[in-house]
Amino acid sequence: MNDKAITPLVIERLEPKIPKGLIVVITGNGKGKTTSALGMVLRAAGHTKKVCMIQFMKGDLYAGEWDGIKKLPGVELHVTGKGFCGIRGNPYPWSEHRANAQDAISLAREKISSNAFDMVVLDEINNALKLKLVDLDQVMALLDLKAPLMHLVLTGRDAHPDVIERADTVSEVIEIKHPYRKDIEPQPGIDY
Repeated sequence: MNDKAITPLVIERLEPKIPKGLIVVITGNGKGKTTSALGMVLRAAGHTKKVCMIQFMKGDLYAGEWDGIKKLPGVELHVTGKGFCGIRGNPYPWSEHRANAQDAISLAREKISSNAFDMVVLDEINNALKLKLVDLDQVMALLDLKAPLMHLVLTGRDAHPDVIERADTVSEVIEIKHPYRKDIEPQPGIDY
């Protein structure tokens, strides 16, 4: 690899005068919420930050990030779900999805309170909340548990208004066009 292709002429690292851990919500019906969070994970790894990502609903179909994250130092991934509850022929009953999501809440509580991470990503937790796999008071308690310098990223459709209110940054991903609407199957490296 040619280092000059990725190294700017002047390397300046900005440091905030007042560091603050942010709550970031990435929501909406468009594609790219997890991908956006993974971009933050990549950036954090570049700054030698410790990151934990917990996937609340993924787990029944392979996703490229599972092996990609293994290549990033200081980043761990926990796949805790049984897939998307009630869609794409997922065979598991709501009660099993709820049990897995409750285990993910316990894991998130443990990882957030450990103070071992600079960033924790709760992937698809907004969906889990909408589907009542987790409860609003549980999610709000995780926000309360966050250390002042820790970044906490919550992804998934249908973010709850109370979560949005607490967030420092909220981005909505809007679908304008999607290959699924043309019966094009999900593509490796793009969709999963």
